[in-house]
Amino acid sequence: MTTAVKGVVTSPVNMAERAALGLRVGDTVRVHQKIQDKGKTRLQVFEGLVLARKHGDEPGATFTVRKVASGVGTEKIYPLYSPNIDKLEIVKRAKVRRAKLYYIREKVAREVKRQMRRMSVVGFATESEMETAARVAAEAKAAEEAEKKALEEAELKAKEAAAAAEAAAAAEVAAATPEPVVEEAPVVEEVAPAAAEEASTPVEEAPTAAEEAPVEAEKKD
Repeated sequence: MTTAVKGVVTSPVNMAERAALGLRVGDTVRVHQKIQDKGKTRLQVFEGLVLARKHGDEPGATFTVRKVASGVGTEKIYPLYSPNIDKLEIVKRAKVRRAKLYYIREKVAREVKRQMRRMSVVGFATESEMETAARVAAEAKAAEEAEKKALEEAELKAKEAAAAAEAAAAAEVAAATPEPVVEEAPVVEEVAPAAAEEASTPVEEAPTAAEEAPVEAEKKD
């Protein structure tokens, strides 16, 4: 088979280089595909097993690549000389005895069915955005309350320590200061009310002899 018609350019890529790559069934290849996304070009890597080659090395040659990701099989058919393929790598090679490996689809399906027989029903689920936000808010609130409680406990302990220190200092000062001597006040005897009245009443003075003499002379007259 010829790779290209003389004088006719069928693809802008280096067709001889890709034909010399020797891509065949059973190879594990890594295809770097150009993707146009919003006016920009990015590369998407698709790695899988080559299930089939068609049309040899002709300008219309194609190859089928199968990839299994997260239990889901995906197949892509690429033109060998497509300008959308930026790079083509052969990762591994395996010796196969078939020209097409389509039986792998059924084989994988049988293995999946066999595995599903051993599966059990579970109740796992992912969190929604609202549940995640509520959980984060609850955790933040709990952390804030715990921090506030820890601060209150620390302040209480500090106050207790300060009070204990003040009490110890007061006890030391009291122990170092000598006790003052208390003088006893003189005892004042209480005077009985009767004696007080007698003391306050004026005492009448007795008449003298000179005063008594005229009185006696009057009597004789």
